[in-house]
Amino acid sequence: MRPRRLRTTPAMRRLVREVEVRPSQLVLPAFVADEPGDISSMPGVRRHTVDEIARVAEEVAGAGLGGIMLFGVPRDDEKDDRGTQAWAEDGILQRGLRACRAAVGDDTVIMADTCLDEFTSHGHCGFLTDDGRVDNDATLPAYASMALAQARAGAHVVAPSGMMDGQVEAIRAALDGDGFQDTAILAYAAKYASSFYGPFREAVTSTLQGDRRAYQQDPANRREGLREAELDLAEGADMVMVKPAGYYLDVLADVAQISDVPVAAYQVSGEYAMIEAAAANGWIDRERAIEESVTAIVRAGADIVLTYWGLELAGWLR
Repeated sequence: MRPRRLRTTPAMRRLVREVEVRPSQLVLPAFVADEPGDISSMPGVRRHTVDEIARVAEEVAGAGLGGIMLFGVPRDDEKDDRGTQAWAEDGILQRGLRACRAAVGDDTVIMADTCLDEFTSHGHCGFLTDDGRVDNDATLPAYASMALAQARAGAHVVAPSGMMDGQVEAIRAALDGDGFQDTAILAYAAKYASSFYGPFREAVTSTLQGDRRAYQQDPANRREGLREAELDLAEGADMVMVKPAGYYLDVLADVAQISDVPVAAYQVSGEYAMIEAAAANGWIDRERAIEESVTAIVRAGADIVLTYWGLELAGWLR
């Protein structure tokens, strides 16, 4: 057999294509803030006001995307060492969630990032001990409070991303105990201490002091990613996530092999920024690079892809 026979024309290539990216499996990460503005390291991405984020949610629903993931960006003077605005009823994230739910109802899936890092004055994902370590067990009740606030504000899905041991179990118990049995949990199960988060930290005006290597995973470890996913599945996660996506396709493939729930992957800010920068310099074909990068993530086993190109890509796929 000559495999090239199946590559001869565009129609033939479409006929035998193994992976087809669908708009319905894309989720748009979006930032909501009282102080909106463009993000210099992420061309085309901005922090939106509450009114603007509702319109973005309408675009997401209209484009047939699977959902929108909201990240709240409080003002610097609202941050404290506990991140209390994370679960405040009038906190920026809860106001954004309510606006999106009011705008689109159930027409798309509204997701909320469930982590303290945007809200703490020190920029870490949990409470700190006196010697500066993140206190895993002391942080879990705060995650539960944050998830409840998000569910009450209209989130269909809460997404704990702080890599605290036991976070899924604690959030599930809190949601069920308050009557939110239908609110799903998307666990950031395998989240690595990656260098590709830099532009995101600009987006959320991060005040991180130090790094997160003591609780996020070492990029050198593959088996550990699978083990973390298995723990979240055992605690009742409805979906699990690998983050970043493009540089962790081996981990993604491993998790997809064993998961009996949908598997998501997050094409993070650094992945976005590199393609945009290379394309702006004329070094690569922007559209082809975007399509190829997302196709690779789906090919590796992702059922859901979080990508900042979600709206644009959905338009090309239709």
